[in-house]
Amino acid sequence: MSQLTTHILDTSKGRPAEDVIIILYHGELDGWTEIARDRTNSDGRIPALLPEGLLLEPGSYKLHFETREYFDRNKVKTFYPYVEIFFEVDSSEHYHVPLLLNPYGYSTYRGS
Repeated sequence: MSQLTTHILDTSKGRPAEDVIIILYHGELDGWTEIARDRTNSDGRIPALLPEGLLLEPGSYKLHFETREYFDRNKVKTFYPYVEIFFEVDSSEHYHVPLLLNPYGYSTYRGS
């Protein structure tokens, strides 16, 4: 299992959000470096966002979710053209960072 996984659930449909670009960055507010990018599968998941063998170093990270393209494709107006979730890594354990999304709101949590 990858050290970092994510998924998106479109709560307005009660269905996974398929084919959404997600980009992982490492850094701080004054500068971010792209680590990885991928698209969600038909189940709204990216089961292995990190390249094979890469482990996250302790520090600050953000997941950038390209939500505008998803909503445009579904002909739905949205207030959020993208969502960014910032989080801290402090160990080598597994991190699951899901996004619960609808056109006018979102939430997240530390999953398992």
